[in-house]
Amino acid sequence: MASRRALSYVLPLKAALPVNDEASAYLHWLAERVDVVVVDASADEVWQAHERSWGAVVRHVRVDPRWRFRNGKVNGVLTGLWSAAHERVIVADDDVRYDVEGLDGMAQLLDEHDLVAPQNYYRPLPWPARYDTARTLVQRAVAHDFPGTLGVRRSVVRATGGYDGDVLFENLELMRTVDAAGGSVRWAPDLYVRRLPPDPRHFAGQRVRQAYDEFARPTHLAVSL
Repeated sequence: MASRRALSYVLPLKAALPVNDEASAYLHWLAERVDVVVVDASADEVWQAHERSWGAVVRHVRVDPRWRFRNGKVNGVLTGLWSAAHERVIVADDDVRYDVEGLDGMAQLLDEHDLVAPQNYYRPLPWPARYDTARTLVQRAVAHDFPGTLGVRRSVVRATGGYDGDVLFENLELMRTVDAAGGSVRWAPDLYVRRLPPDPRHFAGQRVRQAYDEFARPTHLAVSL
């Protein structure tokens, strides 16, 4: 039996089809080690399929209707943060895959900081992942690479009443909110967390997203150009 940590894991999810066996196995693995909250905005048929697959091992909830931001992911994150059982919380996209070392490393850093940004890496490495890894290395060289997961202390976000979800670059907005509230923000480039590679179609969409995200950082955008 795996040892459990005083750590919550929030997964905001909206899927057109039920998640695959690999993702289901990952959620079962996580649930043996941490408190898992899946905030599922999928259509009813998909939601019910998820409930049958892993609803018994995680807390599988719908989005709290009080959160009505235009960025639906933020509504899911805030629902999860208000539902989390523990002070230390990991928020992660559905393609993020923590291992034991990643969970423990994040938990330790959240003992000292209010928000922690680790470093994602891809495995396996098809061509879209290799291409994006090059972008990641450039970002690390000049500033920081924004990951698909953050660690945050629940009380800090609750004290601010949440963060603005009417934005495109929601992770940056969360970081700015914690910083403005006087919280400690820690970039952790040596805490590596695996991410599944995108397929070519999804990768093309990510490139557009990464481009318009930079409008939230005009100085960085100007330097990049």
